[in-house]
Amino acid sequence: MLIAMEEKAKQEELDEVMRRIRSLNYECHVISEQKRWLIGVTGNGKGKRRIQVLECLPGVERVIPISSPYKLASLEIKKEKSFLKINDIVIGNGKLVVMAGPCSVENEEQLMETARAVKEAGATILRGGAYKPRTSPYAFQGLGEEGLKLLAKARSHFELAVVTEVINPQDVELVASYADILQVGARNAQNFSLLREVGRARKPVLLKRGMMTSIEEYLMSAEYILSEGNGDVILCERGIRTFETATRNTLDLSAIPVLKEKTHLPIIVDPSHAAGNWKYVPSLSLAAVAAGADGLIIEVHPWPEKALSDGPQSLKPDQFHTLMEDIRQMAKLVGREL
Repeated sequence: MLIAMEEKAKQEELDEVMRRIRSLNYECHVISEQKRWLIGVTGNGKGKRRIQVLECLPGVERVIPISSPYKLASLEIKKEKSFLKINDIVIGNGKLVVMAGPCSVENEEQLMETARAVKEAGATILRGGAYKPRTSPYAFQGLGEEGLKLLAKARSHFELAVVTEVINPQDVELVASYADILQVGARNAQNFSLLREVGRARKPVLLKRGMMTSIEEYLMSAEYILSEGNGDVILCERGIRTFETATRNTLDLSAIPVLKEKTHLPIIVDPSHAAGNWKYVPSLSLAAVAAGADGLIIEVHPWPEKALSDGPQSLKPDQFHTLMEDIRQMAKLVGREL
């Protein structure tokens, strides 16, 4: 349900409506609109009809049923597109944002060299994994907190925001103390304990789509984060698993306009994990911009042939610099800017 307050509604009237909602064992989420308050009602309380009766309370304009199973993520509950700010970086307001960096933080030299290169090329957010979920238990699993410290050092030196993955619910507090954006990877897209924990962390969350997750299932995963009170969610299309083997995954570009139609949340695209091959990353990046993505997250490594993970899909700094110039030109063609 969505409760729309009148434009002239008073704070005490809003408070009373929220008190009545909670008395029915529902949760309420206040959504700020330019002219009035909106209240999202979620949970399994004492009956929708009793919520409908709240339309009689002072200050309430109307009670609106929400048909989507994902209530807080739906455009039905929030018509205006959401955006979030990290320092002076805005994600989801029409400008393109590029996140770039290595798959894994390997050592200080590798990270600092990459951070310098992506900063010079125009990226504003540094990506890099300190904790890595790997298919093989024998593969490089990341440096852990030492990797987080290196990311923090690079952020300070190059004035970049940092996005890094968190894998375990018990690590959320630690990772949040270093990162500007918490990434939930494809393998954890339906790890509901982790989703709830990052929702409580009050840090922006980059939620990647699972390899075999439908759009509805994906938005329900976002709903777990939103329902904990964290509205700063960024969706990330990174390719889905199909019968095709020419690429690592199949980039679902159609997900961009579909999600734009269904949710107010910003969406970025990860062409690196979709392609699995650096040669295809530029084309997929430009296609994502043309399709309306709010940003990109691209893997860059100064020495991909020596990378401990995902070297084949990583761009070298000079290749990334060329791609950024092409992205600027594509953005202009579709009336946007980087």
